[in-house]
Amino acid sequence: SPVRYVGGVRTEVPPGHDDLDAVIEVAWSGSDASALEQAYRRFGSLVFTYCSRSLGDREAAAECTQDTFVSAWKARERFEPGKGSLAGWLLGIARYRVLDTRRRQSRIAPPVEEMPEGNSTQDHADEVARQLLVARAIESLPERARSVVELAFMSELSHGEIAERLEIPLGTVKSDVRRALIQLRSVLGGEPDE
Repeated sequence: SPVRYVGGVRTEVPPGHDDLDAVIEVAWSGSDASALEQAYRRFGSLVFTYCSRSLGDREAAAECTQDTFVSAWKARERFEPGKGSLAGWLLGIARYRVLDTRRRQSRIAPPVEEMPEGNSTQDHADEVARQLLVARAIESLPERARSVVELAFMSELSHGEIAERLEIPLGTVKSDVRRALIQLRSVLGGEPDE
């Protein structure tokens, strides 16, 4: 993986992280005063989208997003870059802020809309968070790898069909899929061979 020097410290950029994510994570881990602002600019819309989709209320989502970043900064020493991305860690905190917001709202007014039977609110929130992280991770892939992954998993094409469609060797398709899965697992906080 590429090596960057951040504030004079040698830092390896994990697979799946772009340089800016790695710089922000190093600053965050080092309690750099600018890290909170950098993280908010980089991940604020991701957290807001999650909160908004989970709560269905933009005003409550904005407040929940702010609470997430404040809570995350207060607990910054608990962030462990080796266990996953800062984006994933922030969404984990947002999940609890969403639950807190729902609890407060349920004491004030009855729920506006019921979830379908057999599907808990928490399951829905977890699925939204997972989808947002996967989409963000896929966007971080190089263009060819992103195309291969989208064709393999969204269009459900075989490796041979992908090779034919993209006019690249079958071995290249297989290598791209393997590297992309390792990179995605790294971004999403899993181990490469899980």
